[in-house]
Parts: sequence; C-alpha cells; structure tokens
Amino acid sequence: MLARLLIARGRVVPVDRLVDDLWERPPKGAVPALRTFVSDLRRALEPDRAPRQPARLLVTAPPGYALPAAPDAVDAWRFEAAVAAAGDLLAAGAASPALAGLEAALGLWHGPAYAEYAGQHWARAEIDRLDELRMLALERRGEALLTLGRAAEAASGLREHAAAQPLREDAWGLLALALYRAGRQGAALAALREVRAALADELGVDPGPRLQRLAADILAQAPHLSPDAAVRPGLDAVAGPSSAGSAPAGPPRAGPDLSTAFRGPGHGPDPAGPGRGAACPGPDPAGPGARSGLSRAGSSRAGTRSGLSPAGSRRAGTGRVGGRWAFRAG
Repeated sequence: MLARLLIARGRVVPVDRLVDDLWERPPKGAVPALRTFVSDLRRALEPDRAPRQPARLLVTAPPGYALPAAPDAVDAWRFEAAVAAAGDLLAAGAASPALAGLEAALGLWHGPAYAEYAGQHWARAEIDRLDELRMLALERRGEALLTLGRAAEAASGLREHAAAQPLREDAWGLLALALYRAGRQGAALAALREVRAALADELGVDPGPRLQRLAADILAQAPHLSPDAAVRPGLDAVAGPSSAGSAPAGPPRAGPDLSTAFRGPGHGPDPAGPGRGAACPGPDPAGPGARSGLSRAGSSRAGTRSGLSPAGSRRAGTGRVGGRWAFRAG
C-alpha cells in the first residue's frame, strides 16, 4: 500500500485502481480491507496524531487516496534530486562537491529498488527509472573522480558498472578513459574491444562515433586525453573536442586503424563488416494495466521495503529516520 502510493508521487490513486493493484482477484470485501490498510498505514506514518484528527500524510482525496510527502521525506526522491544537482555541479566545474553529493546519494542504496514488487506492473516503470538514475550517478561519480585526477579509483568503480551493463557505451567510454589516464593504455583498448564485441554479438552494430573517436585518440595518445585535461559531463567528454560544441558530428577522424583498436593487433578486417542494425507530472505514472501473477491477496501489511535506505540502516520494514520515512532492505 505504501509503495503503491509513493510511486504515484503525490497524485490521487483511485480506490478501484488500488483494489486491482493489491489483489490479483479482488475478494468481495476488498474495499473494506483497503480501508483497514489505510488506517493501519496512517497510524504508522503519524503515530502522534490525535484521534479523529485529519491525516496530514495519507489523505483521502476523492476518488481515492494520496500521499503528498515532502520532497526530502522519501529517499528515492532525495536520490533523484542529488543526481540532478551533481550534474549541474559537474557542468560548473565543481567536481569535489559533486562527488560528495553522489557518494552520499549512492549510499542510500542497499539493494534493488522496490525489490518486493519487481513483478508488479505498477512498480515496473519506477524501478526502471530509478535503475537508470543509479547508472547515471555511477557515471557522474566516475567523471568527478577523473576531473579530480583520481583515475585509478574511477577505473575501479567503472569496471564493475560497465561489466554489469555490457551495452552501455557511456560506461565503457569512461572506463577506457580512466584506464588510459591511470597509465594502462592496453587495458583501455581491451575494454573498447570488449564493448565492441558485445554490441556486435547482441545487437549486430558497431560502437557509436564517439566511442570510435575515443579509440582512435587512445591509439594516437591524443593530448586532450591526458590527466591534465578537463573532463566534461557525458561521453562527449571522452571523445575529444570534435565530439562536443557546435561542429556537427561527422565520421571518425582520420587516424590509426580502428580495427586494431577494437579487435587487437594481428586480426584481419572485421568479417562482420559495418554495423548490421540499429538499435512526469500528470496522471498516476503506474497507470492501469494487466495485473501480474504476484498477488497481495490476504496481506494486511501497511509497510514495504526497497533498496533505497539511509546508509547503515538495514532493518526490514519502514521506519522514521531523521524525520524521513525510508525504505529499508530486508
């Protein structure tokens, strides 16, 4: 119940939709049971509220209920704001505060977001959105470390991230740059060959122009890749000056044979040839849809768990931490 209302981000969720989402096959007494869930949850959220006083957090708003929590009261929302703020700081050249904010934000994670509800249709979009934000946060952390001259540390974190996302070119480009700046040119080229193989095997495409330019620049030991060069946010930063700015993107610049960069020395032309394929406010984002096979029938728990929680907090259920209601991993 709590997770379903939080995913609506303060919007009203109609009673009939709550019933459909909480039960695969709603029983005859579903609406009275839902009211019981609401009462239990209100007591958990506002234990000091006097009897018969109107609820301030979980409010009745026809035709259903809403939970208009403050932006800093939900760890998932705090995480989202911190990632956006870090992007602004990186763009302004303030890498140190950006890094501090990102590490604090990533510390809110202790497992997959909304792990209990991964099979529920109403949670899927929010889970995917938070996962994407977490990947962006990891990459911005790598950018901040590179800007601060901590290439080896950046490479360590980016290696795990890239391995978990074999088709994410931004991650592999940052990893290759970090390895190169750490004095490991061979490892940087090996990383680029690895992502190229994954793209070809899974999607039948070659790396994008920016990653190809990075490969050429590493082979040529381009000056703008040196540790003294500034790192601008995004993969454009690692692709060299020609990949950012007003100049239109074109084919990879002339330079070393990219088949060597991506396939390693001693290999002939790529037999696969060039790429063979291509790969908000409003209504409640969870929306209506087919129910999953996972049911909440018979459950009267008001709380929920998620991978987002304050650092150091690992108890199951929900609780009030520093004035905020947080999800905790079990």
